Amino acid sequence: MAIDYGSKRVGIAVTDALQIIATGLTTVHSKDLIAFLKDYIAKEEVECIVVGEPKRMNNEPSDSARFIEPFVVHLKRTFPSIKIERMDERFTSKMAFQTMIDSGLKKKARQNKELVDEISATIILQSFMNKSR
Repeated sequence: MAIDYGSKRVGIAVTDALQIIATGLTTVHSKDLIAFLKDYIAKEEVECIVVGEPKRMNNEPSDSARFIEPFVVHLKRTFPSIKIERMDERFTSKMAFQTMIDSGLKKKARQNKELVDEISATIILQSFMNKSR
């Protein structure tokens, strides 16, 4: 599972049992994320959660990292038996937007920020799986 964490919305992606391809799952409000994860993990097996790590071009944490770090600590405390990994998320929003253009989505559909977050989470997860192979 991958999480593209934002202060308002969170994109979530999952993979198949063989961990071949990442697929967007949903977008939830950040305040509802832990409850969503508890419910999802109770029904589905999740062995690892990959959280996007926002960085600047010089490899230092970006401004949004200050919101994400406390979330990661909370995630580790809430789900101690699940491995939590981090993955560089630079350019994922741009890649998500380009994916929407390439797939032929109309301009109105491309303005859907929830879809951008979900696709970004998918890119984070697929990148993590490719790196892990």
